[in-house]
This record gives sequence, structure tokens and C-alpha cells, in this order.
Amino acid sequence: MVSTALASTLARRNIHYGWIIVAATFLTMLVTAGAMGAPGVLIKPLQDEFGWETSQISSALAIRLILFGLMGPFAAAFMNYFGVRKVIVFALGLIGAGFIGSLFMTSLWQLLVLWGIVVGFGTGLTAMVLAATVSARWFTKHRGLVVGMLSASSATGQLVFLPLMAELTERFGWRSTVFFVCAMIMVAALVVLLFMRDRPSDLNLPSVGEAHVTAAPARGTLIDALKMPLVVLKEISGTSTFWILFATFFICGLSTNGLIQTHFVTLCGDFGILPVAAASVLAVMGIFDFFGTIGSGWLSDRFDNRWLLFWYYGLRGLSLLFLPFSNFTFYGLSIFAVFYGLDWIATVPPTVKIAADRFGKEKVGLVFGWVFAGHQLGAATAAYGAGLSRTELQSYLPAFFIAGAFCLLASILAITLKKPGLGSAGPAVAH
Repeated sequence: MVSTALASTLARRNIHYGWIIVAATFLTMLVTAGAMGAPGVLIKPLQDEFGWETSQISSALAIRLILFGLMGPFAAAFMNYFGVRKVIVFALGLIGAGFIGSLFMTSLWQLLVLWGIVVGFGTGLTAMVLAATVSARWFTKHRGLVVGMLSASSATGQLVFLPLMAELTERFGWRSTVFFVCAMIMVAALVVLLFMRDRPSDLNLPSVGEAHVTAAPARGTLIDALKMPLVVLKEISGTSTFWILFATFFICGLSTNGLIQTHFVTLCGDFGILPVAAASVLAVMGIFDFFGTIGSGWLSDRFDNRWLLFWYYGLRGLSLLFLPFSNFTFYGLSIFAVFYGLDWIATVPPTVKIAADRFGKEKVGLVFGWVFAGHQLGAATAAYGAGLSRTELQSYLPAFFIAGAFCLLASILAITLKKPGLGSAGPAVAH
């Protein structure tokens, strides 16, 4: 295989193949996040062509976000049973099918099925759980940095493609954006087929930071794999650590992709800003997020992750409360894009690090999967709630004030977590 030959070549240069895995995973999450972000620039064109209301389109996006999150724990189980490579290729195929099918839709229920259910399942299989699983399997050293890099790819992918998608939509119609997404998916699938491997032991390698090869655990049956997320949920649901992480990540989703990614372009349109210009502001956020989230990964390896979350949520809340007072001028939106962008998804590395420290390396994918489900439930709440606000109150601004206030609450919740080792009898027990 290509990966075997490349691993040998890299080993002679003292480069671990794990970094190739990071690159392939980075591209996958970048592309699937771009697919997740695409509907943000398509709300208005769909309204114009089909006459659907914002709240109706938002309901499909809310379904997608819920499934995107609820698939997380089971995605980790599928990766453990079938292997990361097979799951990613299947997921990319599912996302592509959902977008191709939307080229022929004529009714709202078809939007709900294709962009809600099909794309929701597909993107859910390649969500943040993929980052947690890859980083835990391939890295002992630099794990926080890797989580930061992969998290950055997801958030950045949701934003940096938007100006191009908005331009394509404006010039050639919304279906041209769908073709663009499908082309990106094909490229990512080819890279995964060529270079992705499930574990370091597949190439007879130790993980980065370890000296010895760790054999893959026994696979068990598919039934056992499907039961494991529920077994882990039962185990961790009695701990305050899990519920605090779940609650703060619910607020994280409420204040990011459910609100900004889904509705920011339409919000700016209410203030006379064209879609391409609004998408460009999102792209600036994506660029700053890339550096902010990687920096967060670096910091999470060195500082108290509870206090990192306190500052991240607090600053995000203040930026959301500031946005309605920016007057949506170039200067005001630039300030918002920088500060909000640095914090877009910087919460992921500390959250994964806390989950790994409290519940153990082998369970981190499943635990984070359930925490991430909270994130997407929050995102779905904001996606539908903000759309409902726009339809019923003719304004998105109440949703932004509410999200900002919840972020301030999350910052307080984060510091209520106990320090590692306090009240704990091991990595799998947290209070």
C-alpha cells in the first residue's frame, strides 16, 4: 500500500507517519465542515426559488445539527469496530449523496430528508469525535496540539469556503455551490483511501511519544460495539464532570455553528450587507480561528484547562453582546471577526483534554462523543430558535443577546470543575 511505503520513507527521515494521518484527517474535517457550512449562504436562494420561510429551512438545518451531534458516540463505536478509514469513506459518500440528491428537490420534505437526515448522519460520522479518536490513538506527546489543529480544520472549513460559495451562488445559482461541495468530497475520499490507516500498529509503529508498539484491542462483536456508547453513558452520567462539560458544550454549539455559521450571512443582509461581503467576514473569523484553536491546543498542554475554558466562554459572550452595537460597519464587524474568530472553537482542546484526564485514554472518543452531542443540541436550538426569532420578531438580535448571556454562564460553570485528581479514584471516575 502507498501508506506502507510512505511510512518507511518517513521513518528513515525520523518523521512519524502519524503526521500524515493528521494531514489526511485535517483535509477530511475541512471538507466536511465546508459541507456543513454551505447552507449558510443558501438560505436566501432557497427562499427565492421555492418560497420557503427562514424557520422552515432552519428546521432542516436543526435536524442536521442534532444528528451531527447524536452520531458522535456511535461514530466512535463504528470507528472502533469497522476502522477509521472505512467509516470516513462511507461518511463522505453519504454526504455526497445528500448534496447530489438536493439538485433535484422540489419540496420541503426533500430538504428535510437530504440536508437534515442524510447529510446529518454523514457529517456526524466525521465530527469532532474523529479528531479525538485520531489524536488519542496516534499521539501521546503533542496530543493537545493535534486536537487543536484538527479542531481548527473543522471550524475553519465551516467559514473559509463561504466567500467562494457565496460568489458561486450569486453568479451561477445555488446548485453550483452543491457541485463545488461534491468535488471537494471526492478529493478528500481519494486522499483517505490512499493514506489513512486505523492505528499505528497497522504499520508496526508506536504512537508519537511512546517507545513500544501497542497492539489493537480485541474488536468484539458489532452488538457489543453498538452497546458500548450506552454503557459508557451510564457510567459517566453519574459524574458532575460529564454534566458540566455537556452543559458548557451545549452553550458552545448554541453560540457558534448553530447561530453564527447558520444565520450570520442572512443577519448581515438585514443590515444591507451583501452575501459575499458577509461571507468574507466569516472567512476572516475562520482564519483567526485557525490560529486561535491551534494556540488553544498548545495552551491546553501547559495550563489549567478549566481556566482556559473560563476565559474562552467569557470573551465569546462579550463579543456576541457587542455585535448588535457594532452598527454592522466595516470597523465594527472587523473587531467582532477578530475577537470572536480567535475563540470560535478554541474550547475543544481543553474539553477533550479534561475528558481524557478524567475518564481515560481508551474512553475519550466515546465520552467526547456524548459531550459533543450536547454541543449539537445547542447548535440545533440556536439554528431553529434564531430562525424563529427572525420570522416572528423580524429580528435576529434577541438570539444574539441570549447566546452571549449563556456564554457568560458557561464561563462560570467551567471553573466549578474540580482539579484533576481531586475526588477521583482513577481516570475513569470523576466527580
